[in-house]
Amino acid sequence: MSYQYHLFFCLNQRTNGDDCCEAHNATHLFDFAKKRVKELGLAGPNQVRVNKAGCLDHCANGPVMVIYPEGTWYSMVDTSDVEEIIQSHLLKGKPVERLQLV
Repeated sequence: MSYQYHLFFCLNQRTNGDDCCEAHNATHLFDFAKKRVKELGLAGPNQVRVNKAGCLDHCANGPVMVIYPEGTWYSMVDTSDVEEIIQSHLLKGKPVERLQLV
């Protein structure tokens, strides 16, 4: 089974007090993305898959997500950022430059 877009959200949680994506509401953003992708009818084979990931080694930029197959990395602050990524990148094929990690 393949997907047009495969989203991986870092949901890493560090117990030693170091910064991590989960400390910045990563699970909330993941849940929002999964819900919106389903609501928009984008979920499923040959479309979009939203997955949890462990540490993606960008803790200082968290929360982060990477979209394959392009390998586009994003840092998001809130659900409006996730919505913008869905509307622009997933629906129109246009990455959101202001949210990209380079």
